[in-house]
Amino acid sequence: MPNHVYIATSLDNYIADRHGSLQWLFDVPNPTGSDYGYADFMAGIDAVVMGSGTYEVVLGFDAWPYEKPCYVVSSRHRSAPPRMTGEVHFLSGTPAEIVAAAHARGHHSLYIDGGKLITSFLRADLIDELTLSRVPVLLGGGSPLFSGLDEMLKFEHLGTEVFGALIKSRYRRVR
Repeated sequence: MPNHVYIATSLDNYIADRHGSLQWLFDVPNPTGSDYGYADFMAGIDAVVMGSGTYEVVLGFDAWPYEKPCYVVSSRHRSAPPRMTGEVHFLSGTPAEIVAAAHARGHHSLYIDGGKLITSFLRADLIDELTLSRVPVLLGGGSPLFSGLDEMLKFEHLGTEVFGALIKSRYRRVR
C-alpha cells in the first residue's frame, strides 16, 4: 500500500529554519487563500505518521490540524495533551514495524511527515510517492530534507502545478 510524503521546502532544501520554525511557510503570499491541493491529498490518506519533532511543532499550533488518525513515532511521548482531539497513537520501531502497526488498524495509505522520519522511511525504501512544494526563499540553514541517504533512489515525475509563488511537483518511486 502507498506511503506518501507531502512537504514544503525552501529553495535550499530546508523544511524548518535554524530555530526549528515553520513561520517562513506562512509568509508566502497567498491572495486566493489556496490550500495548494492539500485537502485533495488528505482525502486519499488513511492516517498520518509523524516523528516526535514534528509532533512537538504541531502541538504549538492553535488547534490540532488533522482529522485523520495519527501515529506519533516517539520514545519520549506516550500520551496526548487533553486539548487534543482525534485519534492519536504513540509507537516506536522500525519503519516496517510502524507500517505494520498502522496496517493492523486498517490504515494503508499513510502520510509520512517529519524530516528524520521521512529519511528513515526512504532508507527502508518505504516511500511510494513524494509531493514536494518549493517555496521561493533561501533559509541558509536549518533542518534539511533527505539528508544521509545510503543509496540513490529513483523517482518518476508525475506532474507539476504552479500556485502563484509556490511550485508543487509529484513523484512516484521507481523500483
